Amino acid sequence: MIFKKKNDHHRVPGLNTASLPDLIFTVLFFFMIVTNMRHDEVRVQMTEPDGKELSQMTRKNLATYIYIGRPFDKTLATKDTFQIQVDNTYMSASDIVVYLQEKKKSMEPADAEKMVVNIKADKDVPMHIIKEVKESLKKSNTLIVHYSANEKDDKGNNRRNR
Repeated sequence: MIFKKKNDHHRVPGLNTASLPDLIFTVLFFFMIVTNMRHDEVRVQMTEPDGKELSQMTRKNLATYIYIGRPFDKTLATKDTFQIQVDNTYMSASDIVVYLQEKKKSMEPADAEKMVVNIKADKDVPMHIIKEVKESLKKSNTLIVHYSANEKDDKGNNRRNR
């Protein structure tokens, strides 16, 4: 038996890239849907407290974030100065009532009832400031409140922010 060397001129067919733009736009659309864009520029320093048995917040689109900490701006900061930031502005606890009532008016009634406030406070914030914010939330009839903390595992290592 004699084996012949084949001199076939077979070529590998080219890759069909006709559907590549569809694939790219599908992936782009997916990432645009699932990406959560941060609109707030945090202007206060925060070291969040540690906690155990934390849960993940759902319906982040209905959440309003309140940041409490020392301001980055050194002209506003002293050792005992803490600022309350809602959206991109500093507010007093009494201003929060008016702000949340206006925000609820701009929402659908069903969503306004489910509005969540997430308080992200520095671990050294005095409790009387947190209490003032909570009283403002009561006055504005915003009763669903979450607190952010860093979750620690059993060994004391940080796992994630919740």
